[in-house]
Amino acid sequence: MNGAGGSSGGIGQFFIGVIMMCGGFYMLLNAITVSSNFGLSSRLFGFGNNFGVTGGMIMIPFIFGIGLVFFNAKNILGWLLTLGSITALIFGVVSSVRFNLRTMTSFELIVILVLAVGGLGLFLRSLKKIDAKYS
Repeated sequence: MNGAGGSSGGIGQFFIGVIMMCGGFYMLLNAITVSSNFGLSSRLFGFGNNFGVTGGMIMIPFIFGIGLVFFNAKNILGWLLTLGSITALIFGVVSSVRFNLRTMTSFELIVILVLAVGGLGLFLRSLKKIDAKYS
């Protein structure tokens, strides 16, 4: 009978590893707070020390692009303005996201890391072929 992943690895190790990984990574992701300072007047991109591109500035070419696309759907400039503005807006939002790890004791961090990384190790070991002398 084949084990996890079609190898001769153990099915028990597979499930224990998956449960440990899920618990550890859940606890790790639960300890991270995500915040953003995005707004239409906030600086998304900067050129030099004095000039910054805001979300509102990105909306201006987007509006013109939408107008050109609705006027003539085959207008390449309208599509370039629209898609370029949406791309810049997405990159601006993603780049303004901040991740912070909440304050926790060293015991909590060690438990989280042991569960996550230990579970990953058990999971990967269950996918490996076991030698005949150990079975």
